[in-house]
Parts: sequence; C-alpha cells; structure tokens
Amino acid sequence: MFGIGMTEMVLIAAVALIVLGPKKLPDLARSLGKGFAEFKRATNELKSTIDLEIKAEDERHNKQAALQKEQQTPDKTDEVLFHPEVEEADPATETGESPIVADNEAEQQTETGKEAVELKDNV
Repeated sequence: MFGIGMTEMVLIAAVALIVLGPKKLPDLARSLGKGFAEFKRATNELKSTIDLEIKAEDERHNKQAALQKEQQTPDKTDEVLFHPEVEEADPATETGESPIVADNEAEQQTETGKEAVELKDNV
C-alpha cells in the first residue's frame, strides 16, 4: 500500500503516538478510516456512473446505427414500387434471339415432335 513497508509504518505510528499522545491517536485512526472508506465509496460510485453512461451511449449508438441501416436498405415492396418497369424476362430475349426466330424454332420443335409420334404409331 503506497510503497510503504512494515518498518516505515511502525516508525510513523511511533512518531504519531509521541506527537498526538495515546488519547487522541484512536480518534485520528477512526477518522482516517472513515475518510478512506468515504473516498472508496465515492470512487466506486463515480466508476458505476461512468459505466452506466457508457452503456447508455452504446445503446443510443446501436439504435442510431440500426435506424440508419434500416433507412439505407429498402425492402422488396419498395423496390417494386420504385421500379414498375421491371417485367418478367422473355426467354427468347435472354438468349439474344428475336421473338420471331424463337417462335419459328418452337414451331419446328413441335412439328418434329409430331413426326416422331406419327412414326411410333406406324411401327
């Protein structure tokens, strides 16, 4: 405690006993003990107050960050409302073909399918 060894404590106690006398020394020790206890209580109270303020500030910061994040990311209904021109994609346009060419190919596939069915029936 405060870098004071046992011999220094005994020396200080002996000087205090000589200077103050045996009648006032217990009162001095009592008041010093109360002073240290009050100082410790005040320090702990200050520490707990600071901790509470830090937690409250963290909560405020987290709420503000969540609110900002919520404002930055719109939900799916907002996207539909803001982009009504988006429609279902036509498979023919995805491949880069014109719709007429795609229709012709679809007709050819159905015709070859019909021919295959006719051949099975004939066999």
